[in-house]
Amino acid sequence: MFSWMYPAGDVGVVEGEMNIPSQGAPSGDAMEFNTLDEPIKETFMRDLRAVGNKFYHVLIPREKTSLLKEWDLWGPLLLCTLMATILQGSTQRADNSNDGGPEFAEVFVLVWIGAAIVTINSKLLGGNISFFQSVCVLGYCLFPVALALVVCRLILFATQTTFLFFLRLIISMTGFVWATFAATKFLGDSQPPGKKALAVYPICLFYFILSWLVVSHSNV
Repeated sequence: MFSWMYPAGDVGVVEGEMNIPSQGAPSGDAMEFNTLDEPIKETFMRDLRAVGNKFYHVLIPREKTSLLKEWDLWGPLLLCTLMATILQGSTQRADNSNDGGPEFAEVFVLVWIGAAIVTINSKLLGGNISFFQSVCVLGYCLFPVALALVVCRLILFATQTTFLFFLRLIISMTGFVWATFAATKFLGDSQPPGKKALAVYPICLFYFILSWLVVSHSNV
């Protein structure tokens, strides 16, 4: 039957491919980890490790992209809150009241507004970095200044002498130089070659003002 379709000696061969969709193996983007199914504890620990890793790269700024690839504002928020809490109430008012509210707000606003102004200056000079990436770097690079503030705070528990004042000054200026170096290490390549100095000057001024607050803080 149907011998007319195939001459003698020939065998009909059907060639082709049969693709059977796999039910259990997702492909492409579906293989990426879905954080919506991640436990809260694992999410918290993963973010905490990311923040700690960024702090490490600020202390040892050997490569330039660690703070720029995945920016966040958790670290800057923690540092800003820590510094504002320690520095609050450092000014005695005429009526001897010291509630610390305005000082906390002043430090908090100074950090964020200062970082925003430095970032805007960088963008106006032609920087090729996003706004929040720059704020992230400036905020994380506060880490040396915050460390200097903690050390100076501990020194204030001792009876103050001229030697201890100059010791606090040296520690604060070390934090200032460290923070400025780290920030320029991360942000330097984002500026046009002929305008790097104009971008670095506001960064130096920003960290110098905060470091001077550390030196001038004299109340335990």
